[in-house]
Amino acid sequence: MSTAGVLEDAGSSRDPPSPMASAKLLTASASGPGWTKVSCPCCMSHRVDPLVLVKLGKKVRPETKRWLLKLIGTLQKDGGAGLLAHPGEDASGDIMVLSATRCTLLQATEELGLCRVYKNGDMEAFSYEDRDNFKDSDSMEVFLTLAERQYIVKYELDGMRAQRAIKIPGLDDSYMLQPRDNIWQKLTSAGVVVDTVALHDQEQLKALSQAWYAGNQLAQPLDSVNSYFGSSLAFYFSFLDFYTWSLLPPAVLGLSITYFSGEVQKEVVESVSGSQVIVDDHSGPGFSGHMIQAVFSMLWSTVVMELWKRRSASLSYRWGTLHLAERFAEPRPGYHGNLGVNPVTGRVEPLFPEWQRDLRMALVSVPVVGLFLGLVVLGMMVFYWGEAQVKRIHADYDSLWSQTFLYLPSVLHILYTNVLATVYKTVAEALTDYENHREESAFDNHLTGKVLVFTFFNYFAVLFHIAFFKQDVPLLRKRLASLLIVTQLINQVTEVVIPYLVDRFISAPNRAESEDDPQEDKFRNQGTLPVFPGLFAEYIELLVQFGYLSLFSCVFPLTAVLLLINNLTEIRSDAYKICKLFRKPFAAPVANMGVWQIAFEVLSFVSVVSNCWLLVLSPQIQAQCLEGELTCTKILMLAVGIEHVLILVKTVLAIVIPDEPGWITKKRLHIEFKSMQALRQQKVF
Repeated sequence: MSTAGVLEDAGSSRDPPSPMASAKLLTASASGPGWTKVSCPCCMSHRVDPLVLVKLGKKVRPETKRWLLKLIGTLQKDGGAGLLAHPGEDASGDIMVLSATRCTLLQATEELGLCRVYKNGDMEAFSYEDRDNFKDSDSMEVFLTLAERQYIVKYELDGMRAQRAIKIPGLDDSYMLQPRDNIWQKLTSAGVVVDTVALHDQEQLKALSQAWYAGNQLAQPLDSVNSYFGSSLAFYFSFLDFYTWSLLPPAVLGLSITYFSGEVQKEVVESVSGSQVIVDDHSGPGFSGHMIQAVFSMLWSTVVMELWKRRSASLSYRWGTLHLAERFAEPRPGYHGNLGVNPVTGRVEPLFPEWQRDLRMALVSVPVVGLFLGLVVLGMMVFYWGEAQVKRIHADYDSLWSQTFLYLPSVLHILYTNVLATVYKTVAEALTDYENHREESAFDNHLTGKVLVFTFFNYFAVLFHIAFFKQDVPLLRKRLASLLIVTQLINQVTEVVIPYLVDRFISAPNRAESEDDPQEDKFRNQGTLPVFPGLFAEYIELLVQFGYLSLFSCVFPLTAVLLLINNLTEIRSDAYKICKLFRKPFAAPVANMGVWQIAFEVLSFVSVVSNCWLLVLSPQIQAQCLEGELTCTKILMLAVGIEHVLILVKTVLAIVIPDEPGWITKKRLHIEFKSMQALRQQKVF
């Protein structure tokens, strides 16, 4: 049996569970209490899956813990979470283990807007009133994934709000709960709740690891990833998989252009070696190869994103997130303000004026973001100064050492941009929290927007400056080659070598377990792992890759080849890290990649301007301009004309390739129609 599966009478309202039954979950004393009781007949079950571990402060008193256990088990309408809670070893221990009843899970399923399979085999938006007609609604382990059940537990905890003024037993009056206070946030600030951890199911995790990164298979078990880690991580890995295999066509084209064009071979060797190379070219001008690469990159980026949106829609339908509820949700836990009545929902909740939020963004967030963009410009200026210095040194000495120094400014600048990006991420989170957004989605969108602006500026400012202002194609090619090669080396070390060494020699010995260890110690070990940092860094890495390929690959055709090699190891290294090196994250259901998808599409359209300009700067075109065969005006007009034609072609492609398959569109409309009918029936009754 799974370590998370426990046979225990969680629904009995008469006798506490036997000592033997309690021992199957935790080494509770024979006289200690078991799971909190439920009175709903349909929620009584002999199987309880421990889903979430709550770590309490070391100084939390037993009366505080007993009060919290009772509160968590209280129904939502009475101010609780409607969950099942187990005290761990005893009332004085510093952990609690939580699970959820059937009714709580089903009500949250409807509230979140998840879709499930109806009795006729179609996917429908779940309705609690019609719950018995949905397939497997009597078995929560089948009806909802482990990730969904764990998220619902966290969702209910975060949604607890005090209905009246309450004094917390064991704490002084300064921590007294006021009406509509977020209880979980207040307990966290008071040091009662230290951490909330989603528990691993070791058997499921082992099976997933074998099918994901431990074997030799190429296909990813995306449905299993969704079931265990949630749809947000599953969408990332699905996109990583789709994008990686989409690199094959540009990689083959880049290799072909490099092999058949002597001029391109010369440029590639010079960009890597830093020295002039003489290569006989009998295949014609290199410009034709660059033009093919540029046009292909522009069209490829559009086709890839359109096909991904179709795949994303299919996955969203399959995973039941196609029709997530757009509801007037409770404020996010970190939201604060003066208590008042929400004019839309009529609920008593913290209110924060919109003008104050706008003022904070205008007077604090925008200047700070501008300061970091200024630091990007400063780093770029220092990079140019360093480039000039090492070139002068190389010209004076012309040795192997001086040639090596030619790459020193690029390497140092790459390290600088990476460190600056890490610092900025922390600052952006603090700024977004200071802006005090009510909804979690608004918080995520503003945070992502800040990071995207900085990322685009930080990683592409130097390349755009070299291309558009310095108009130095050889320097652009050398800089891009440096970025690709150095970044790949850094990624392989930081994402493969270091994680493996840390896990092998530091983490693994500390979390070594035997089957005889008490269950609560095994749960505690999961809480010692570092918190999963999220997918920001992973999406940023893919976005930067996509930018290098779609914006500048025409000057370095081997870009896709290097990215393909990197991503083939990236898939497994990311899977290994999530399974072994971090805590299991809570993952909210999502229908797609969100704002990240918009960012990729924006880069796709910017690629048209970038590639057209780079073609104008090609040596062959410049030579014809100097010889008088083409005037600069004609070249510029030709570039603008080609740019408009390509934008038109990209737009037509985006229209011709629908965002979702036809059968998905019909299913989505059917789900919306059935939901509307259900709403009308509720109004009638």
